[in-house]
Amino acid sequence: MNSAFQHQIEKAAVLLEALPYLQEFRGTTFLIKVGGSAMEDPALVRRLMRDVVFLELVGVNPVLVHGGGKAISAAMENAGLEATFVGGLRITTDEAMQIVERTLSREINPGLVKSLIEFGGKALGVAGNEAFIGERMKAWSDQESREVELGRVGRVVDIELSKIEAAIYTETVPVVSPVAAERGTGLALNVNADLAAAALASKLKAAKLIYLSDVIGLMENPPEESSLIPSIRTDQVEGMIEAGIIGGGMIPKLRSAVDAIQAGVGKVHMIDGRISHSLLLEIFTESGIGTELVKA
Repeated sequence: MNSAFQHQIEKAAVLLEALPYLQEFRGTTFLIKVGGSAMEDPALVRRLMRDVVFLELVGVNPVLVHGGGKAISAAMENAGLEATFVGGLRITTDEAMQIVERTLSREINPGLVKSLIEFGGKALGVAGNEAFIGERMKAWSDQESREVELGRVGRVVDIELSKIEAAIYTETVPVVSPVAAERGTGLALNVNADLAAAALASKLKAAKLIYLSDVIGLMENPPEESSLIPSIRTDQVEGMIEAGIIGGGMIPKLRSAVDAIQAGVGKVHMIDGRISHSLLLEIFTESGIGTELVKA
C-alpha cells in the first residue's frame, strides 16, 4: 500500500480511538493546572494552549489554573528579595506579594489568554482574588521543629464561582491565577497553585483534574522514568507517603487530589507538560502517558 495512504489510515485510526472519550467527556469540565518548567518555554506553552482550544472545540469545558513560581522567584531576585520556602511554601512579605500579583496578573495570565485567543479560542483572565477566598496559614519547619508564619500565604476556604461559571456558559476558557482574597480584610494572599486547582476542581465537580508539570508522573524510584506508576487508588496514597514513594511537594499535591476526588472530581491525572500533546494523549488514548489517581 502507498505509504502516504497508510499514514492517512493511521491518522483515522487515532481519531477512532479517541471517539469514545470524545463522547464520554462532551459537556464536562476539566480543571487543568499548568506549572513547572513547561511554562518557561513559549513554544511549549503555545502547543499546550492549542490543545486546550481543541478540547473546547470538541465540547469539553476547560478551566485553567496556572502557577508561576519560577517567574516569581526571578522577579524577586531582580528586586533584591530572597526567596525563602518552608514546607514547599514561599514566605511572602507585603513587598513580595506585590511582585507575586504583578507577575501573575500582568505577565503570565494575560500571556496564556492571548495564546488561547490566537489559536481561535475564547478566553478570559480571572484574577484569583476575584474567585478564591482564603485564610492565612502556617507551615511546619523541620529546621525549627515548629509551625512558622508565612506572611501573605493562604489556603482556599471558599470560592465565588459566578465569573468562572459565566465564562464556561459562554464557551470561554477561564484562566485563573493562584491568588486569594483574605476573608475579612480582602488583602491578596499567595496560594499554592496545586491546592488552588484542587479546591476549584472540587467546587466545580470537574470530571478531571489534570496537573501539567515537568515530571512524567509519580515514580516508584525517582528520577527513574521507567519506574512510572500508571495508576493509583485514593486508599493507597497515605501508605505510599509512609513508604517514601510520595515525598516533598508531591505530598500536599496528592492529598489535595484525594480530597478533590472525595468531593466529587472524577479522576486526577499527573502528566509531563514538556511532552508534545501530553494533555490529549493522556485523555484520548487507551494507555495514557502519566499517572492517574482514581477513587478506591
